Amino acid sequence: MSTVGKWIIRLFAAVGVLATVAALGFALTGISAREDPPRAEVVMARAARGLLIPASTARARNPLLPTPETLRSARAHWADHCASCHGNDGKGDTKMGRNLYPRAPDMTAPATQELSDGELFWIIENGIKLTGMPAWGAASPEDDAETWELVQLIRLLPALTEAELAEMKRHNPISRAELEQELEMERFLAGEDAPPAPTEPHH
Repeated sequence: MSTVGKWIIRLFAAVGVLATVAALGFALTGISAREDPPRAEVVMARAARGLLIPASTARARNPLLPTPETLRSARAHWADHCASCHGNDGKGDTKMGRNLYPRAPDMTAPATQELSDGELFWIIENGIKLTGMPAWGAASPEDDAETWELVQLIRLLPALTEAELAEMKRHNPISRAELEQELEMERFLAGEDAPPAPTEPHH
């Protein structure tokens, strides 16, 4: 069978799996994002993902060697772009990650760590429909290098040190309330204002 024929069969199989996943999800939980996906939905969604990632990409190995420089760059990139959902430690225990449907995965768990380098690369570059995972790829050599750096970091998430996590925290985006509090503190230190009152956490 030709390559095109195999891809057509694979595409129809994946579409069938995705349709089944959607139908089961709506039947069991409606359209609310509050419930965790049922186990059957998780299994079928992962099967569909595996079918749709090109085999040549899935077999690709990371062309970059992990160096202190590339890992430092990857930690900063992760903290700025990925941590809002996945957390600096990759466990997905963030306000955003806990409320996505499906939930942001624990990137340190076997379900992620057992993916190949190429599969991780493809997911970061292309995203996954019907989830909160966006496509970050821009089809440039520089972009590809940054994505491979993130793949390196994902492999090391389970072993991040407290010092590395503290370093990453400095690169996390801050909320408007946090920014306003920082500006108030700067004005106070400059002698322009009264000391800022402690802010209550927002719910």
